[in-house]
Amino acid sequence: MTGPPTRPRVAFLDHCALESGAELALARLLPACQDIDPVVILGEDGPLVGLLRSDGIDVRVVPMDATTRGYSRTAVVPGIGAVRAALSTAGYSVRLASLLRELRVDLVATNSLKSSLYGGVAGRLARIPVVWHVRDRIADDYLPASAVRLVRRAVHVLPRGVIANSATTLATLELSPAARARLHAQVIGDPCPAGLFDRPRVVEEALTVGLVGRISPWKGQDVFLRAFAQAFPDGAARARIIGGPLFGEEDLVVRLEALADTLGVADRVTFVGHVRDVAAELAALDITVHASTIPEPFGQVVVEAMAAGVPVVATDAGGPAEVVTDGVDGVLYRMGDPGALAKALRRLADDPAERERLADEGKRTAARYAPGRIAAQVQGAYRSVLSS
Repeated sequence: MTGPPTRPRVAFLDHCALESGAELALARLLPACQDIDPVVILGEDGPLVGLLRSDGIDVRVVPMDATTRGYSRTAVVPGIGAVRAALSTAGYSVRLASLLRELRVDLVATNSLKSSLYGGVAGRLARIPVVWHVRDRIADDYLPASAVRLVRRAVHVLPRGVIANSATTLATLELSPAARARLHAQVIGDPCPAGLFDRPRVVEEALTVGLVGRISPWKGQDVFLRAFAQAFPDGAARARIIGGPLFGEEDLVVRLEALADTLGVADRVTFVGHVRDVAAELAALDITVHASTIPEPFGQVVVEAMAAGVPVVATDAGGPAEVVTDGVDGVLYRMGDPGALAKALRRLADDPAERERLADEGKRTAARYAPGRIAAQVQGAYRSVLSS
């Protein structure tokens, strides 16, 4: 029996080419992977293509039907739409399998939940082992029950390996100990290049508290506003909501603006919208808040804020609670509780020395997610799958 190739050709699959969380994680990971020969195959053209190619990564665009590509994970329910999407996806998997064989790929790595399904089928057709990078919680509060059942069944059939971005994410697959061993299942967080976020601090006279993330009902911008109003009912403290809405949720911005007005803090709250230079925004904050109202799979922005030297206040559930050690490198509060968040904000606002201590410890924690360290773990996982 021959061993795994010394520098295996790994095809990374993603249906999306936007600069979203999973896609940014991929763009940060690949330049640090020196022990593999990567090729990225995307289901659409978009900003991610140029970002990857600028780092010398081989990128192929194999267009996926726009309807199928845009089929939301929340729409995976029985019906004619699901049948059409399944048929279209099956055809795409056949085309993809042919390309994988043509490229002489040794391993397939899927980067999104959708690509895990069609890429898993393509890998099986091409007889190439597949590793799922799971970055979504497979749970009823995050996905439709039908999608949860589909993914939990497929994980036993399609991949040879599983990498989850947190223990929380891995647990939602509900794998038995035997299945975990067979799939080499392990937890590896997403990479965060500290140098990208380590900017000179922007010192403002007024305390500035910010929440970074796309505007969505479960991201907790309403919890943040209520907590800010409780913690700072008057005075000069300011709040910044950094990020814009996606997927038809634009009306939520209007409702949040109305909430800020009702709470009497509208004149001290800035809705920044979507920004490309997140590091510049973090450099202007005194405290960063994570406020998601359902457990976050990982919480990339938590690590980014730590890398930027900004003290973090995060929910006590999901991936952020695995990254942050309460009272050591950040503060955890009860998820969805504006009063608990307000108490934490008030305490840090009154204690600059504590903010500085947490920021210093947070930088040390963020170093655990340096791209080189994460790449070494990921490539080790690939070697385990290829060796088996």
